[in-house]
Amino acid sequence: MKNQGLGDWIARRRIKSEGETAIIWSGGTYTFDQYADRVARLAQVLADRGLAKRDRLVYLGNNHPDFLTTFFACGLLGAIFVPLNTRLAPRELEYMIEDSGAVFLVTHESVRDLARAAAWSTGIRKRLVVDGEADLPAVESVDEAMSTTPPFELDVEVSLDDPAMILYTSGTTGRPKGAVLTHGNLTWNVLNAIVDYDVTREEVAMMMSPMFHVAALSMGALPTLLKGGAVVLHERFDAGDVLHAIEEHGITSLSGVPTTFQFLAEDPAWNTTDLSSIRKLTCGGSAMPLRVIEAYEARGLAFSSGYGMTEASPGATSLPVSKARDHAGTSGLAHFFTDVRVVGEDGTEMPVGEPGEIQISGPNVIREYWRRPEATAEARDGEWFRTGDIGRLDEDGYLTVTDRLKDMIISGGENVYPAEIEQLVMEMPEVRSVAVIGVPDDRWGEVPLAIVAIHEGTQVTPEDVLGHVRGRVAKYKLPRAAVLVDDLPRTASGKVRKVELRERFRSLPDRAPES
Repeated sequence: MKNQGLGDWIARRRIKSEGETAIIWSGGTYTFDQYADRVARLAQVLADRGLAKRDRLVYLGNNHPDFLTTFFACGLLGAIFVPLNTRLAPRELEYMIEDSGAVFLVTHESVRDLARAAAWSTGIRKRLVVDGEADLPAVESVDEAMSTTPPFELDVEVSLDDPAMILYTSGTTGRPKGAVLTHGNLTWNVLNAIVDYDVTREEVAMMMSPMFHVAALSMGALPTLLKGGAVVLHERFDAGDVLHAIEEHGITSLSGVPTTFQFLAEDPAWNTTDLSSIRKLTCGGSAMPLRVIEAYEARGLAFSSGYGMTEASPGATSLPVSKARDHAGTSGLAHFFTDVRVVGEDGTEMPVGEPGEIQISGPNVIREYWRRPEATAEARDGEWFRTGDIGRLDEDGYLTVTDRLKDMIISGGENVYPAEIEQLVMEMPEVRSVAVIGVPDDRWGEVPLAIVAIHEGTQVTPEDVLGHVRGRVAKYKLPRAAVLVDDLPRTASGKVRKVELRERFRSLPDRAPES
């Protein structure tokens, strides 16, 4: 039997890169041989405690070497890695843990209380803590467990078709869905990144965005490690710390969302930091403000951009720096091993320049949502995945994304789905109807605004609405304001006209406008 999955990557890379640096973090460094040993020992720890092929393991923590250690260890066992967003509320995390059917939890000490709040009522009985001490019989320290455990030597058969990860992504129903990424999906995405972003063995790539989002993991850390480069892990984003690390470690590549790049350019150390080692910047998530682009151009730097989503592992298109001027405003060409098309309502491909739904196909695109056959069927059009986004292709094949069918809000690089917030607000007996839209924000790109109509004869304040939602969702999802209106504009079929609301509410109002 042979492990063809990602779990064996570090052991294979060790042969070619023994003694070379693999991981750099606040606690020191790991060479490839040191790190391969750590991955193998953790795999044995997990196997000794009953984790088996296709079992689900939840990881709750920010960027840390043992995020990746756990990911690769799961790959050696054929288990399924389920990373969760540390910014979510306990009730949101609890749902994902239950839905995944996870049997094991690995958490970082810094979010230990959050893990307890989220998992105490679930079926998880086996837990490990990173950078922390054991305090209960069911909770063990990762380092203590590995110190007495030999490296993993079993040979578990893992194919490219086997599931490697479940990543939860919300949708229009308001209930998160688990996108099942196979070892093959991730492998092909990594190959796309290596080809289209010229990842090299000399790479020193900083992960300043959280790896529980697939872009940092699959477009940054995994391609770099596969090529034998070094990954620098930044646990929590701090602009000053990132700028210091760029100079200290000679960072060659940096990826993030517009908000993080904006924070870097606004930091007091921006103008005095030596950025000469950087040879590429990649940005995704939303459009980059012109003033941020100009700030980087003034330092001799330019961005590669792209379009993608979790279900594509996540890359769909890329726009290299060399084409950025000639094709400004586009998201670039389809990745090397991926295809993109734009179709009309009848499913036929649209002529050049005409808008339609963006669909993607390729070995990096998921086959299914976890235990959601109806959602899977709805998202598929034969071999094509329906993105729910609107765009157009030019005569050279460059994609321009123009709108979203799903009304998703991107706030600081995080996806906010209005339906989830709307469901919570509708729990209030005084509320007759509600719509949540995104409004422009200089710092976060967009922020949510709740527009609420209440029943006649009832009394509710905007703060009442916000208070009802506060603490039940992640802070970035909380509407920045609520406004009360007499009624919401609707189509003949009764659907809320969110386009009209976006025209009316172009910013966060100081008070509710007159109806």
